[in-house]
Amino acid sequence: MFYLVKTPWIFRKLYPDCLWNVKATDNTLYLTFDDGPNPQVTPFVLDQLSKYNAKATFFCIGKNVKEHFDVYRKIISEGHKVGNHTYNHINGWKTSDKKYLEEVRLAAKIIDTNIFRPPYGRITKFQIKALQGEGFQLKTVMWDVLSGDFDKKVSKQNCYQIVVKNAKPGSIIVFHDSLKAFTSLEYALPRILRLYQEKNYQFKIIP
Repeated sequence: MFYLVKTPWIFRKLYPDCLWNVKATDNTLYLTFDDGPNPQVTPFVLDQLSKYNAKATFFCIGKNVKEHFDVYRKIISEGHKVGNHTYNHINGWKTSDKKYLEEVRLAAKIIDTNIFRPPYGRITKFQIKALQGEGFQLKTVMWDVLSGDFDKKVSKQNCYQIVVKNAKPGSIIVFHDSLKAFTSLEYALPRILRLYQEKNYQFKIIP
C-alpha cells in the first residue's frame, strides 16, 4: 500500500478546485474522520473531542449512516460537521462517472452537507467539476496530513509522530473512525488533542 503522509505541493497544483488546507490566521488545526459512523469507534472519538473542547469534521459513508443513524445524529448534536463520503466507499478512478455521481447522490439523501471527500482520495477532475455543479454544489475536501492509522504496518506511536511532525497551522488531518484504525486512533488521538491544547491550538470544523 503506497501513500504519502504529507501531501506534496504538486497535488494541490494539479487539483486546485479541492481544499487541501485552510489559510492559517491563527493556531488552528482541522481534524477529520473518515468512514464512519461506527457504533464502537465514533463514540470514543466524540468523547475525546468533548474532553478537549475540540470540534471536527466527519466524512460519513451513506450505508453506515443508515445503519447507525443515532451515532450520526450524535455527531451533529455535539456541534461537529459532517461530509459526504459516497454511499458504499467507492473508488472514483475505478468507477464510471455516472455510477460515481449516483453513489454521491444516494449518500446525499441522508447526509445534509456542502462538502465531499472521495474515498481513498481518488477522484477525477470531471467528477470534481460535476460535484461542484447544479444538483450537488459540493466542495471536495482533501488533506495535507494523513495519519496512517489505517495501516497495520504503521505503529500507533508512529501514527502519533506522523501528525506531530507534519501538522502546522491550517492543516487538515485525516483519521478514521473505523475498527481497522482503532488501535492507532485510540493511542494517538488523545495525545494529539492534549499536546496541541497545551500549545494553545484550537481544533475547528472545516469552514
